[in-house]
Amino acid sequence: MTASISATRLTAILSRRDELQSQLASGDLPPDRFVALSKEYAEVEPVAEAAAELERLRIEFVDLEAMLNDPELRDMAAEELQLIKVRLPEAERDMAIRLLPKDSADERSAMLEVRAGTGGDEAALFAGDLFRMYQRYADAQGWKVELISASESEVGGYKEVVASITGAGVFAKLKFESGVHRVQRVPATESGGRIHTSAATVAVLPEAEEVDVQIDEKDLKVDIYRSSGAGGQHVNTTDSAIRITHIPTGLVVIQQDQRSQHKNRAKAMQVLVARIQEAERNKRESAEAAQRKGLIGSGDRSDRIRTYNYPQGRLTDHRINLTLYKLTSIMEGDLQEVIHQLQLARGAELMAALEQANT
Repeated sequence: MTASISATRLTAILSRRDELQSQLASGDLPPDRFVALSKEYAEVEPVAEAAAELERLRIEFVDLEAMLNDPELRDMAAEELQLIKVRLPEAERDMAIRLLPKDSADERSAMLEVRAGTGGDEAALFAGDLFRMYQRYADAQGWKVELISASESEVGGYKEVVASITGAGVFAKLKFESGVHRVQRVPATESGGRIHTSAATVAVLPEAEEVDVQIDEKDLKVDIYRSSGAGGQHVNTTDSAIRITHIPTGLVVIQQDQRSQHKNRAKAMQVLVARIQEAERNKRESAEAAQRKGLIGSGDRSDRIRTYNYPQGRLTDHRINLTLYKLTSIMEGDLQEVIHQLQLARGAELMAALEQANT
């Protein structure tokens, strides 16, 4: 059973929301303070709305129970009380989930990596489709997408594409996308009309903050060489490509998209820091791996998390048994319902684990 949240705590949440509203409306805050309070308000407001609803239902429950003693109001009160008895536990649980500790990386921007898996050219085309889906979703969220590196397939799509997605709460919404995405469709190159199954892997890493990862220059091996491939005459005649090897971990990052050696190095370091941080993050969270692999999945790339069935217009997320028949709009970036359901499921999983620990 969900532990009841005290009235005192609900009042404190509502009071903080009102206090933030008042301060933001004052008009005399320094810019940095205004930004900090706006960010806090954005986090507090949905929790405060849930707190207000829970408080209202509790008060209504008490009032209706008192009305049962009035012969004239008893029948009406009994009927409404049955509805409240259903809604109140749901509101208690929703509030408890909202108050669960958040992933420390939730508010960060993220690095998105999409790679073609099994399926040859069709897998590369699907990887391209996935990347465009995330681009469109990011645009709708008001986030900024910046291409870090890309290896294009000869037939279109990507063998591999890496991008940074910058904005508020990027990782909180995209972290459940990590894993193997499977597609079932008739490839454009298929003359016989047969449905093929291909796959692509997606990895979403929280963007590292400087305080998270300290890299000693002596631990880096930096190679500078001439860029190759498409990109124009200038790219092919300048030693601007960068390969950075992090000796302690063996991680290697190559960046050659920019004409400037300094820009390539900066982008390569950005990717390297994110990958080192993710390795450290996985190490710290190894104790939670079994729980995460349950309802939502561990995010490991070996997990088949989702199927995109084009003939049926169907998307199925296997972790939460969610099936939606609106594949066209999803591939156009309409991911909100999928992500929302994954977030709800993760919250419910954490809540269940907490309740079990308290029994």
